[in-house]
Amino acid sequence: MTDMTPIHIIGGGMAGSEAAWQAANAGVRVVLHEMRPVRGTFAHQTEGLAELVCSNSFRSDDAETNAVGLLHEEMRRAGSLIMAMGDQHQVPAGGALAVDREAFSQAVTAALENHPNIEIVREEITGLPPEDWDSVIVATGPLTSQALAEAVHAATEEGELAFFDAIAPILYADSINMDVAWKQSRYDKGETEEDKAAYINCPMDKDQYEAFVDALLAAEKTEFKEWEKDTPYFDACLPIEVMAERGRETLRHGPMKPRGLTNAHDPETKPYAVVQLRQDNTLGTLFNMVGFQTKMKYGAQADVFKMIPGLENASFARLGGIHRNTFLHSPKLLDGLMRLKARPALRFAGQITGVEGYVESASMGLLAGRFAAAEKLGRAVTPPPPTTALGALLTHITTGHVPGKKGAFQPMNVNFGLFPDIEAPTKDAEGKRLKGKEKSVAKKRAMSARALSDCDAWLHGFSQAAE
Repeated sequence: MTDMTPIHIIGGGMAGSEAAWQAANAGVRVVLHEMRPVRGTFAHQTEGLAELVCSNSFRSDDAETNAVGLLHEEMRRAGSLIMAMGDQHQVPAGGALAVDREAFSQAVTAALENHPNIEIVREEITGLPPEDWDSVIVATGPLTSQALAEAVHAATEEGELAFFDAIAPILYADSINMDVAWKQSRYDKGETEEDKAAYINCPMDKDQYEAFVDALLAAEKTEFKEWEKDTPYFDACLPIEVMAERGRETLRHGPMKPRGLTNAHDPETKPYAVVQLRQDNTLGTLFNMVGFQTKMKYGAQADVFKMIPGLENASFARLGGIHRNTFLHSPKLLDGLMRLKARPALRFAGQITGVEGYVESASMGLLAGRFAAAEKLGRAVTPPPPTTALGALLTHITTGHVPGKKGAFQPMNVNFGLFPDIEAPTKDAEGKRLKGKEKSVAKKRAMSARALSDCDAWLHGFSQAAE
């Protein structure tokens, strides 16, 4: 017999929204609990579901040689709401998928509000759900309320791990000096001329770069509370000041690398460093500073960023910021189907499980929603194979740690290092031996082809179980 009581989903971010969509499309009733606007956070600006609080980029959309692009494609094949709305509201970003964040959130919200199987309740859940909620997905993300976090801690007897995440500034396009800056995607990536000119580039010579680094290091920074001081940063989203502290050349080999770019105003002079700006909305009126997460105080940010050539008169729609993220020690606390071992009626999804990134968070919501719906409908629950991007991430959060090693489990973006190895081609189509980068690309293509084949077989199994 099937259980017709609803699935309760706590949190309307990327993971919660995707989980609700997947479960509702399977024919199960869903109650989605979102605390905004009853209670806001220091990172969100609206009450919209699936609001993007940091970058507007879903990163690479290359499904053949990039793991996140592969995850995009697997999610599309699984009927992902997040990917469908991302595709509908994308803005030029070279080989990446970036979206108009406001239009994207509005579209996700409208789709969920109009789904006949979904009820959205605006309220804060301040503790563990009542026992009669027999199927719950906790998708509260990195900004889980203190009350709920403490309740989870009490239930698991395991403290959450935590790290800091930072937000990049957004500025108005008409305040950028295009007599200095120019439009170009790195290595001219993109299928269209618009994509090949998707980024605005601000060049620096050596003296300008050195002065900028000095200003970064000297600027007044956000002060952490006593209980935050030992919290580490997530390496894939470091504040630029922290990168600069690691060495004066670090930024020039990171977000400010000049490779693959030619200054349209002075093609013969190679920039020493380049700051890239990515389109943030469909109208092209807003651009965000790529890789420029910061913990500088607001007053210092405008002064330092206006040192960047082309941004002398920049006007900011939003300055950068920093917030504390929390995540579970998932390999210890969750089973292979994302259920809390101490209380199997509770599932966790999204960033709180130890994945990092918008798409990764949504993908864990996709799995949690499918798993919970299958259980409600009395069907077998089969996880995706670890050879897929979905399965590789699931394996990471459920087994991705070194036993007995404190702190070994850390948040992770999807990457090919999480996949089982594969025997890669050693020769090209003409029989020539592959070497170096060509060999690496061939191996990634082989991994991606295997992943999509295995993903299709897994999804077919889900479809058969539903018949």
